[in-house]
Amino acid sequence: MRMIRPFAPALVGIAVVGVLSLSVSSPRPATAAAAPTVPRAPSERADAGVEQDIAVRYVTEGAGNKARYRVRERLLGKELDNDAVGETKAITGAIALDANGQVVRGASQFSVALQGLKSDQSRRDTYVRNRLLETDSFPSTRLAITGVRGLPSPLPTGGTVQFTLLGDLTVKGVTRPTEWRVNATVNGDRLVGSAATAFTFAQFKLTQPKVRILLSVADTIKLEYDFAMTRQAQ
Repeated sequence: MRMIRPFAPALVGIAVVGVLSLSVSSPRPATAAAAPTVPRAPSERADAGVEQDIAVRYVTEGAGNKARYRVRERLLGKELDNDAVGETKAITGAIALDANGQVVRGASQFSVALQGLKSDQSRRDTYVRNRLLETDSFPSTRLAITGVRGLPSPLPTGGTVQFTLLGDLTVKGVTRPTEWRVNATVNGDRLVGSAATAFTFAQFKLTQPKVRILLSVADTIKLEYDFAMTRQAQ
């Protein structure tokens, strides 16, 4: 959402993948029998490491989470530009930090369902779903959190914080690094606030809309994420 300085937080994402490759050569005579070992699966090792590193984790609450896009446009018959805004509340995710206040990548990501995006015009919504984002083939957008800058550690138990959230954003199968400006308020175990980023259509290989009702469309897409998150007991 251009469509979540928070943390996932939105907005406001984050995967650890192990790859094992084996090369096979001509066999040689064995000189000694070695006891076979059964290594743990890469995913098991990754999961165990993630859980061990997490000092604090915030997860999205059902209410209070909204992601939206914002694009400047001018419609036929209108003298002034206006913002085309589409919004959805279908957001899930979490952000996890280690004891040093750094993001735990394997446990920090957000997902936004796109088929429920709604603006003030149903024709625009149909165009965005079917032609711009192709939500039948790409039903969601994912933000994998990769880092954070300016977040105090440890987090205060109250007050406001501002920071920059770094994350790999995937839109319509294309992944690009993004930076989100986050403004958040901490109140005990709750974290609420907003996050925002911006990019061009070309950066995610999106085609600017060209329909008769549109006189012009700005090249910049803004994503905004209003988040409400709760600290999860470890």
